[in-house]
Amino acid sequence: MSNRLRAIKLYKELHRIGRDYPDPTYNFHAKLRRGFERNKDLTDPEAIEKAFALGEYIKRETLALYSLSKYRYLKRTYSPNDGPRASSGD
Repeated sequence: MSNRLRAIKLYKELHRIGRDYPDPTYNFHAKLRRGFERNKDLTDPEAIEKAFALGEYIKRETLALYSLSKYRYLKRTYSPNDGPRASSGD
């Protein structure tokens, strides 16, 4: 796959992932666009691969962040300490 197609695919994946970013003040899409625009003129194959590796790392870490925030929400919601308590006096 050409570098251009790989970059477009990675950008689209990160853009979709960014829709659900937990912090609305972070401005994920603007930072994503600036990052891709900053690297658009790379010509060194090693630097290009490094940029792709960084993009894949960001994708994995963002997905892990989502999983963690969902897990924390479920843990808070269904915590065993918050359930009905048995009376010990009967």
